[in-house]
Amino acid sequence: MTQNPALSAAEIEDALQSLSGWVHEDDTLVKLFEFSNFREAISFLVRVAFEAEARDHHPEISNVYNRVNVALTTHDAGNRVTGQDVELARAIDSFSWVE
Repeated sequence: MTQNPALSAAEIEDALQSLSGWVHEDDTLVKLFEFSNFREAISFLVRVAFEAEARDHHPEISNVYNRVNVALTTHDAGNRVTGQDVELARAIDSFSWVE
């Protein structure tokens, strides 16, 4: 049994109530962040990378100019959403300066 059990659909929907802009699609929590320019987007991306590394929980991140897309899922739970993903989403929201 995994240490990070997958959350039920109801648990994910409940968590999304406190996660502004995040959506649940294809067993992943996803949010698109849009910044003023490339430099801001990259500085945010680096901050996400440091937070993820500290938690040993690594998201899929993509960047195009001023946009950063973050996708969270737990590989050890069969690529499904766990509490670890919700916690990282909350941490990212806590230091993001855009909604």
